[in-house]
Amino acid sequence: MRALSIPATGMQAQQTNVEVIANNLANMNTTGYKSQIAEFEDLLYQNVEQVGAQSSDSGTILPSGIQLGSGVRTAAVYRITSQGDLSQTSNPYDLAVQGPGWFRVTMPDGTDSFTRSGNFALSPTGQIVTQDGYVVAPGISVPQTATAVTVNSQGQVQATIPAQTAPQVLGTIELDRFPNEAGLSALGSNLFTQTQSSGAPQAGVPGAAGYGTIQQGYLETSNVNPVEEITSLITAQRAYEMNSKVVTAADQMLQTMNGLGQGG
Repeated sequence: MRALSIPATGMQAQQTNVEVIANNLANMNTTGYKSQIAEFEDLLYQNVEQVGAQSSDSGTILPSGIQLGSGVRTAAVYRITSQGDLSQTSNPYDLAVQGPGWFRVTMPDGTDSFTRSGNFALSPTGQIVTQDGYVVAPGISVPQTATAVTVNSQGQVQATIPAQTAPQVLGTIELDRFPNEAGLSALGSNLFTQTQSSGAPQAGVPGAAGYGTIQQGYLETSNVNPVEEITSLITAQRAYEMNSKVVTAADQMLQTMNGLGQGG
């Protein structure tokens, strides 16, 4: 009886939906977090009567036919890469991207990963690193004698050195863009890697055409909208309940059918 298996797929789909919503809500205060949304598609259909088939020898055509669906499945969990709000911290090593672009991070094995979380710090050797100690490309080192560090909107890092009249230029933090940002693979720790779906990274200077600017002393907050998430949670809960009621109704129908068979 399909009335048992079909709602089971619906319950499974809504369970996935709730898990995605729960992860979004859990990361409401995660710097640079990008929310996700579950997307669904219907499963295969059984053609009891094919649409457009002849219904008589005279050539009449079935206008609709009979197609019985087999349920639903999760097609994708899509990542929404829209801009989050900027929160001022006044920490000179906190950097936020206003607009498109990702910071490039060099992993210990030499590979590249990417992040929107700009809560950086200095390593023991003076390099600008992430909170996990990974080097922020291109590997800028701040002299120990520096009394102040500034990063302008174009990503140029400058340090004020005692006895020097002009600030010392240490390097430039570039940004990377992707043809399909939603195709990036999440590693955790606010890091992403490129995939065949995302396309190859395209490096550029902050402020150039198609690239955002860097804001020093700010962090990009999560783009999770709590009101939308709670609304989606209620909708998913109601959909789960309705599917479970279908299972209950189908079970009662089967009990009635069994009772009739025994009575005969």
